[in-house]
Amino acid sequence: MPASAKVEVEVAGRRLTLSNLDKVMYPAAQFTKSEVIDYYARIAPVMVPHLAGRPITFKRYPDGVDGKSFFEKNAPSHTPEWVPTMTLSAGERDDASTVNYPRIEEPAALVWAGNLAAIEIHPGLARADHIRQPDHVVFDLDPGEGTDVVECCQVGLWLRDALGDLGLQALAKTSGSKGLQVYVPLNTPCDFEQARAFSLAIAQLLEKWHPELIVTTQERIKRKEKVLIDWMQNASFKTTIGVYSLRAREYPTVSTPVTWDEVDGAVTAADLRFQAADVLERVQAHGDLWADMLSLEQPLPGA
Repeated sequence: MPASAKVEVEVAGRRLTLSNLDKVMYPAAQFTKSEVIDYYARIAPVMVPHLAGRPITFKRYPDGVDGKSFFEKNAPSHTPEWVPTMTLSAGERDDASTVNYPRIEEPAALVWAGNLAAIEIHPGLARADHIRQPDHVVFDLDPGEGTDVVECCQVGLWLRDALGDLGLQALAKTSGSKGLQVYVPLNTPCDFEQARAFSLAIAQLLEKWHPELIVTTQERIKRKEKVLIDWMQNASFKTTIGVYSLRAREYPTVSTPVTWDEVDGAVTAADLRFQAADVLERVQAHGDLWADMLSLEQPLPGA
């Protein structure tokens, strides 16, 4: 099939035209656009519930992961009429410009995004019906020079235990790149200021307890051989990589839910590196390891 050929498909009653299916998106793996779309079509049953209702930012790679990329917040002009959008302020200021974000509410919309070469899917922290209330708190653990995801796992376990002392359950996922992310599902009333204050307090407490490995500031000179607990992600205008999203790395790695036993048992970075095929197998075997993110109700202390 020529790279420019177009194919019509039906996804749950929606008709879509797909193009450039033979284009190689991950040269090192010879992973094509068709395989990107196929992955998103197959992962949709567990991924879409985590995206539904949220403003979505795409990171698009029209020429593959080795080519130029761009973030796209505004829904493209050719967005299908059945893909809903939501208009929000672009920043924290009252006079900020607005953005008309797309929403991913059904599997066909995820397939449509894949056809845009939107390799990475970045959702917001709140849903449309309570857009000023994040329904989770996120701690992004980013390894500095001389560390990798194994050190992030140690920090993640300390973080899990500190949150547990407050009666909070936490879930973990790989970033799909170098680090680990720890999420606290809330699903109870909370605003962004409270979420940021809480995440900063917890991060600084852990930094005080473990200064040999943890930093909470972005200064690169201070991050060598340490793990940054990035608490600043908890803002209304921020996004983090979506669970089950592909990442634009050398190989088609995925931001993958992991169990705490897996975090505790990681010896090398390879132990927590999962590609698209691995994730589909994991979901088939274990279901959605992040299902509690959708239903677990936990009041944030102080909120």
